[in-house]
Amino acid sequence: MADKRARRLAEFIAPLRVKPGTKVTLNKDFDPSYKADFLNKRDGEELLRTGVTMLADYQRRLAAQDTYGVLMCLQALDAGGKDGTIRHVMSGVNPQGVQVHGFKVPSAEELDHDYLWRYAARLPRRGDIAIFNRSHYEEVLVVRVHPEILDRQQLPPQSRKGNVFERRYQEINDWERYLNDNGFRIVKLFLNLSKEEQRQRFLKRIEVPERNWKFSAADIRERERWDDYQTAFSEMLSATSTTWAPWYVVPADRKWFARICAAAVLVHTLIEIDPQYPVVSKEDKRALTIAGEELRQQS
Repeated sequence: MADKRARRLAEFIAPLRVKPGTKVTLNKDFDPSYKADFLNKRDGEELLRTGVTMLADYQRRLAAQDTYGVLMCLQALDAGGKDGTIRHVMSGVNPQGVQVHGFKVPSAEELDHDYLWRYAARLPRRGDIAIFNRSHYEEVLVVRVHPEILDRQQLPPQSRKGNVFERRYQEINDWERYLNDNGFRIVKLFLNLSKEEQRQRFLKRIEVPERNWKFSAADIRERERWDDYQTAFSEMLSATSTTWAPWYVVPADRKWFARICAAAVLVHTLIEIDPQYPVVSKEDKRALTIAGEELRQQS
């Protein structure tokens, strides 16, 4: 059954996967409004509930086995739907086994360390799932679009020479391979939003009082760098989608479909891990039998 589900999920998410070694041009290769032909919103809601149920089951097994950890990295432009994706996809899991970390402007302490330090400090434990709402990929995205940020990272002069971001791509790939080799699987999702859909979501944040708090004037300033971000995303996807940590480009114009895709990729990863409940030894089974008999006698 697990093999059959894995094949179905693999077929479903295959159009989203960035094949390692390929060059991506985001606005040509991936459609933000893409939707599987066989799905409508009503059926999609039922499918998401199924995915959430499967995720809860596999999370319990992951925690019980205590061998693997899972890191899910979410990247998107503003209003891409990261928060909603986390809220809906993780709605059925045990919160004790999931940690969500958001990364904003680094603190003075974080700037006194290497650029991966603050991310490494929040990696999951074995048996847990960690979600990075924005991740270490900010170091080759926002830092690339705003190179003045490098000045605040206190890098020595020799580290500023040559192509800083090409080196960072390789360093990140090596770090992720190290994590994978140590039992920590990485799920990388880029929520691909169209410029028009972002505009509509920004307008809703302005026009709906309950959403005013989500809007910032800085969002408009960043929107002016749309083309720069598209280039940065394209090069990041091309350089860092690897066999051990591939990228999945999730079409984000339809929130309901984006959530199904995110759940599908995460569940597929857990099915591949196939965590199992620990096998109880014969001695422990005898102890359980004795304990059960004692409890029944107490009734």
